[in-house]
Amino acid sequence: MPILTVQNLADLKVTVAAGQTLLKALQAEGIDWMHACGGKGRCTTCRIIVIQGLEHFGPLTDSEKRYRSNHRLKDNERLACQCTLTDGDAAGKVPEQTKLPHMNYSS
Repeated sequence: MPILTVQNLADLKVTVAAGQTLLKALQAEGIDWMHACGGKGRCTTCRIIVIQGLEHFGPLTDSEKRYRSNHRLKDNERLACQCTLTDGDAAGKVPEQTKLPHMNYSS
């Protein structure tokens, strides 16, 4: 199964099951991740900045396409509540704007 490494959470490694969103995989590991809309793709607070392995993500969802066209989601960002990893590992980080105050982030 693919592994997601979150660089600014001390290189946390999370296994992402087939068909599982990144948000669900993170939550299954007990990691608190911002998702103001409840993980329904109606905001961009759960976004992750992809550092490597963007080619291993599933196709953009309709929500992600909408936010990209509105310039609210950059080319190297995905919505954790919407995206999946398909055939390889990836690394990313939590954007500065969506860091939770009670979490300890690394550089």
